[in-house]
Amino acid sequence: MDPSKQETNQNKASKTSAKMDTQEAHFVVYNTMTQQKEDFKPKIPGKVRMYVCGVTAYDFSHLGHARAAVSFDVLYRYLQHLGYEVTYVRNFTDVDDKIIRRANETGEDPISLSDRFCKEYNVDMSDLQCLSPTHEPRVSGHIEQIKDMITQIINKDFGYVVDGDVFFAVDKFPNYGKLSGQKLENNRAGERVAVDSRKRNPSDFALWKAAKPGEPSWDSPWGPGRPGWHIECSAMSAHYLSFKFDIHGGGLDLIFPHHENEIAQSCAACEESDVSYWMHNGHVTNNNEKMSKSLGNFFTIRQITERYHPLALRYFLINAHYRSPLNYSMVQLEGASEAIFYIYQTLQDCQDSLSQLKEEIPNDGKPARTTPDAKECISKLQNEFQTKMSDDLSTSLILTGAFLEALKLVNNLLTMLKKKQQKQQRLLVIQSLVEVKKEVTKVLDVLGLQPPYSYNEVLMQLKEKALTRAGLVEDDVIRVINERAEVRRNKDFLKSDQMRADLQAKGIALMDVGTETIWRPCVPVQQEPEVV
Repeated sequence: MDPSKQETNQNKASKTSAKMDTQEAHFVVYNTMTQQKEDFKPKIPGKVRMYVCGVTAYDFSHLGHARAAVSFDVLYRYLQHLGYEVTYVRNFTDVDDKIIRRANETGEDPISLSDRFCKEYNVDMSDLQCLSPTHEPRVSGHIEQIKDMITQIINKDFGYVVDGDVFFAVDKFPNYGKLSGQKLENNRAGERVAVDSRKRNPSDFALWKAAKPGEPSWDSPWGPGRPGWHIECSAMSAHYLSFKFDIHGGGLDLIFPHHENEIAQSCAACEESDVSYWMHNGHVTNNNEKMSKSLGNFFTIRQITERYHPLALRYFLINAHYRSPLNYSMVQLEGASEAIFYIYQTLQDCQDSLSQLKEEIPNDGKPARTTPDAKECISKLQNEFQTKMSDDLSTSLILTGAFLEALKLVNNLLTMLKKKQQKQQRLLVIQSLVEVKKEVTKVLDVLGLQPPYSYNEVLMQLKEKALTRAGLVEDDVIRVINERAEVRRNKDFLKSDQMRADLQAKGIALMDVGTETIWRPCVPVQQEPEVV
């Protein structure tokens, strides 16, 4: 990850977003704890403290990890857009059974292996334009805080020691299950929870695990060992945000047992522990089955971005509501790629046109005058963006409707500029272009879809990815364009259409513009079988 790039993105998000007065901002979020939408009100006016469970770093991260990161990045960006000062904490689990097993397979030190994949994760996050959290703590760097919390839990009779292991006594916590509605006996079915006859209750879970040969360990009052999985997030969230904070987030699969156990631990250590809103993103599925490493049906972020632009992947991820299931589909990724190509091509065309008209753009500080259509378009886009985003981040409804109408208007205004007009009318069109483009880029910025480099660079990258998927190089396409031009000169339009269709089936669209033919990526179109 390039830290300077992340810092630039974060500054850009905070500076260019149109901010609202936090006293007036109306934002509704779905709270998993109450199972209903609630008005968002932070504990400290003007400030938001948010903790999101990160990845267990032992391999390249997959699409499910990308969805969680992008979902909460949009939340982070939107809260900043509303004017809040946000402290965002997202952890890395770098001490865990899975990490140890992988390290034993590869012959690496577990902490070193995990560090390598933490760095790879941050490369992926940078590619997806996820802003860096305020803090990215790792388990290995917070052992003392974890041991202190375990001590508090034991001292308050919620934990007990057996042969160097420390367990949480769920029977002592009467509210266990209030987040998930799960019964105690279901805890043994948790992915990382093994049945242990030494437990007082099969549902009790490990706070501290006694050292085993070949595993990383630290000294503790109960003997050498390492933390259990759940205690890390309770300790680190309390360390950075206190026991009382606003938002705790993560994937839907973390509700039980992980977040349920976090609540029990945190409340046991501090009776006043309180999280205002629990937020969870939905699963990514593959053929309607949850995508995960354990099931072996996942695609890594890196595998996808080798063929599709990271911004196309981000568009795909936010083109569904964050709480809904999202089924992986190459067709949808192709559609996302085509959609962002259209967005950036429109903005590039607008930018090219405006750069040639600099001298005609007023710079007198007066409010810009726009056409009635532009004024209505801007108002509609602003209202729709605010309405949909303030309703539990309904991003899937943002990139349609008024947003697409705004892009269409930009293209219409560009067409109008090519026609002869009176000076005043021409000035209205130019100012309308400036103002509509400004509103479109504000929306893209909050959604994390405003690229940190030129639109032309993104367009070139999108075309390169399309060629990769088609198994072609640009010279192949140019050759077909030249051959097709000769075929058209010979008036063999049937063959000309077939040549165009052959490329379109591979995701390459030919467009005849005057006497010139250009190409752009498109969704591959399956050809109709010939009738024999």
